Amino acid sequence: MKRKQIIAENEISEIREFVLGGVPQKVAIDGKKRSNPVVIFLHGGPGSPIPFSVGCRGMFPEITEAVTMIYWDQLGCGINNCPIDDSFQIRNFVEMTKDLIAQIKQLFPENKLLLFGVSWGSILALRVVTEYEVPVDGVVTYGQVLYNLTFNEEVYRALDASAMPVKKKQELQEIQKHSSHTVDEGKNVMKWIQQYTEGYQCKSGGKLPIGSVIWGLLTSPDYRLKDFKAVVVNGYMKNTSLMKELFQIDLRSGLKQVQMPYRILQGSTDLVTPTKMVMDFVEETGNPYVTWRVVENCGHMPDDKGMNEIVETILKWKD
Repeated sequence: MKRKQIIAENEISEIREFVLGGVPQKVAIDGKKRSNPVVIFLHGGPGSPIPFSVGCRGMFPEITEAVTMIYWDQLGCGINNCPIDDSFQIRNFVEMTKDLIAQIKQLFPENKLLLFGVSWGSILALRVVTEYEVPVDGVVTYGQVLYNLTFNEEVYRALDASAMPVKKKQELQEIQKHSSHTVDEGKNVMKWIQQYTEGYQCKSGGKLPIGSVIWGLLTSPDYRLKDFKAVVVNGYMKNTSLMKELFQIDLRSGLKQVQMPYRILQGSTDLVTPTKMVMDFVEETGNPYVTWRVVENCGHMPDDKGMNEIVETILKWKD
């Protein structure tokens, strides 16, 4: 079925403007039936609206047949691109998420509402449901951020056992001695994870479904070329305040407090948000609301298999 036809046959498929955190922002709403459950997607990054963004209306009928998707390019990227200076903190985006939930619930007062967060988006999802009384029925995350992001023993061991050059291993050893870390150190370690491990993408897994997503955004009825460019090169390029917070964040107490169904999906080779750390903590806490599943042969970036797992989890939840 062609995209225009999919959009035309959906009971709701539109771009709306909401005031989030005091700033007008465009949000896409896309669903076959208004009565279906609603899923708000919280993308990663910060500033990386992939694979689901405002430019995605009509692209995922296998999902929007069963649930109404809310696509939000978070302030500073995509269709809502603007400079994100160092006055911004994570709490600003948590508050925007709270505002979005409230306004979507006004549109769909009788529908079940799920948050789905990927990586950075998992921070927004966890914090909003534990810090505010929000009308959310459940949460699904992929690549759950927890604590000691980037600077932890799982990463150090993997890089030490990798084919990373000796000189860079020596740099890493120096970084390990530091009690606090700079943004540049964090970027270096993340780059090494991508280059020398399967932390971002598992080599034995499937390919990332990026090509079809990019083509869909280029042909989107809602994106202009500048919006497409701002998926990658955007207002976050000079920001350091959010990365500093990310390296210090600790969400363990929040995860202990969760009082609603909270499903965590983790790629088996993920080192960006190390799967062993996350799973060990979930088992240790014994919170009956929090459950998990490891997606085998998948890293921090979901490949075809990871995407299928994500879709299946969302569709199972609606029942």
